[in-house]
Amino acid sequence: MTQSRYFLARIAQAFGVQRRQRRMAEAASEMHLLREAEQVLGRALWERVEGIEALGVEYWNIRKLQKERDELQAELDECEAILADAHQQRANLLGSINEPEQELEKKRAAIMAELEQLSRNRDSVVQQAREIRRVYDGLKMKHEVLRKDSNSEEVAKVKARMDELKQRFTDLKQERDDIADRIAQGDARLDQLDSKLAAERQKHRSEASEAFQYIGQANRDISTLKSKLGVIDTQMRQLFGEIGRHISRHAYQDTACRAVAKGQMPLIDVMRALRLSIALNHRLAGM
Repeated sequence: MTQSRYFLARIAQAFGVQRRQRRMAEAASEMHLLREAEQVLGRALWERVEGIEALGVEYWNIRKLQKERDELQAELDECEAILADAHQQRANLLGSINEPEQELEKKRAAIMAELEQLSRNRDSVVQQAREIRRVYDGLKMKHEVLRKDSNSEEVAKVKARMDELKQRFTDLKQERDDIADRIAQGDARLDQLDSKLAAERQKHRSEASEAFQYIGQANRDISTLKSKLGVIDTQMRQLFGEIGRHISRHAYQDTACRAVAKGQMPLIDVMRALRLSIALNHRLAGM
């Protein structure tokens, strides 16, 4: 709103053209722009206003808040580094198997292969025993028939073959028992290895859980620090606004303010124009 537009608007009002809501909306929008400009100006100039007594409170408060902010930022950087390390540690733990666990896995695989081979050997022995038993039963029936026919020579041959098969059957039975013992021993060793593996994996999970705890704590600390930084930033913006408001209002009347504002006069001129426009809009709105 310029002076010429203001006069035109007053003439329109005299003819009954009232735009109160529009004037209030324009004033509110311009006030928002003015407050942002005051903060921008104050942020740019605050380090120069130490010698202006009227801004001593704002200047030293900003110095204090800046120091607190730097300390909080250093803590935040440290927490973010801890969080990154914890994430990396967790990824390494979850994505890899440690050396003791690898050794146990190799031993377990070897025992499993041995047990599978023993199981196949036992099945082979049992199958041979069944075949021998079948042949033996046939010879036994033949022996009974030949004895009735009094063919002593043939009976003796059959009897010798039966004795041979009986011994072979006994040997196979013993071999089966030996294999069964070895399988039982392998199962026992496998159980021991499984217990060790379970303990090692539990240790692995505990280490990963510890990394999760670090991550949780780091996230909580980061959230707290960011919240504190947000409060400080809000306070600093308010102080920047106070400095920018004072400098922009007194830049043409006060020598010290004019010296501080060197290089920012175009922005100050825009802010002066905004204040005038806000005042004219308020006057037109009847405020």
